[in-house]
Amino acid sequence: MKQNKFLIVAVFSAILPLAVPAQSPADIAALRGLAPVSVLANNAAGKEALKANLTVTGGIQTGVIPQPTLLPFPEQQQQALRDAFITGKNLAQLSDGLGATLGAAYVARAHYIDRKNFTSISQHIADLIAFADGTSGSSSNAGKFFFANRTTNGAEPVSAEALAIYKENGGAPDPFGRAYGKPAGSAGAGKYGDARPFQTESRVAAITGRDYFNQLATNADYNHGIWTDLTNSPSFPSGHTTYGYTGSLLLALLVPERYSQMITRGAEYGNDRILMGAHYAMDVLGGRTVALYDMAHLLANDPMYVGHTARGTTITDFREALKTARAELTAVLQENCGKTVAACAREDLGRFNDSAANEAFYLSTQTYNLPVVYAETAAKTEDVKKVAPEAGYLLTVAFPALTLDQGDDILTQTEGPGGGFLDNGSAFGLYSRLNLYAAARRAEQIRVRAER
Repeated sequence: MKQNKFLIVAVFSAILPLAVPAQSPADIAALRGLAPVSVLANNAAGKEALKANLTVTGGIQTGVIPQPTLLPFPEQQQQALRDAFITGKNLAQLSDGLGATLGAAYVARAHYIDRKNFTSISQHIADLIAFADGTSGSSSNAGKFFFANRTTNGAEPVSAEALAIYKENGGAPDPFGRAYGKPAGSAGAGKYGDARPFQTESRVAAITGRDYFNQLATNADYNHGIWTDLTNSPSFPSGHTTYGYTGSLLLALLVPERYSQMITRGAEYGNDRILMGAHYAMDVLGGRTVALYDMAHLLANDPMYVGHTARGTTITDFREALKTARAELTAVLQENCGKTVAACAREDLGRFNDSAANEAFYLSTQTYNLPVVYAETAAKTEDVKKVAPEAGYLLTVAFPALTLDQGDDILTQTEGPGGGFLDNGSAFGLYSRLNLYAAARRAEQIRVRAER
């Protein structure tokens, strides 16, 4: 095996809040899409959803509400502890969704040496990861302080365009802090608003074990301790979940043979934030929606999403950049596994190979059984082709035999329950109900039939 000499040094910081630049047009789109969270306290349905959010989050975190997790609950807690560190520079921790063989081939070339030093497979792949994660991460980070106290970083005011979102919808900041008796600045809450579950829940189950770097740690160490202190970091939306879905979807597009398994890994990664006591179910749903929305617009080469600089990288044609990265990754994986990627994917015995278990788990995270807020969207199937036609790229880039219309049709046919707290009829809200796991399975079946 060739030695990878592409070594990079990352800057790891546990200091929050971080400086956030003025919102980009893409950030504003995400803020508008996420804005329904700010009006939940304005009506009975929203108040019930807020109440359920706290109950469901606490029940999942402590194990009182059982889930069909991919691992036995104590082992899933340990996985959550490992997932607390974000390997955002090379997606190493997510690559187990590729399976044991392909995952091992991936991390042989792309891994973290320690919390600051890491390797990458190639410059093209590193740039693709940086641009995608930087774009969706910016949207997610913009939402945190915007919905907590209408600022960019806790102190700096947002733009007039962003502030107008509140004026238009009649919403108010700090929806979780106000709803759960921990408004910004109060005892036990953070300075800025939207206190996290470890601050609002009556009980948070402790997790002790080995973290991603095999160091003895607890969930408290990553919530308000030595590695990260989230005390003054607003909860909504979940940045970890945004990263987890963005990265998992990127690997799914790079290795389409493991698409549905990678989508399952994204769901697991987001759900692990609830187990850690770091995020509410609504935070996870918000982070997932940001990731899918931004990735679809990147894949569509929407001018508002490409051509800018994200994490020091500029990409003008995202689909072409992904095509180049896929060819490079395919060569690396085939060299390491000794067969074609398709053959290695079929023979692999990784922990995501039980499709029934994957589906059951993914479905449990689709809505977290939170109540309907928007009855009008709950009562109908929303036409993806009409409302968000670019969504089809989430499938067609991985399954090129599909046309964009076919991709949109599959997403429409497989979409999950509507009416959730973000599903207010907007295009962004539609992304909150996409069932990408079911859509991927349908696309995979179509591909297999076509190959016969």
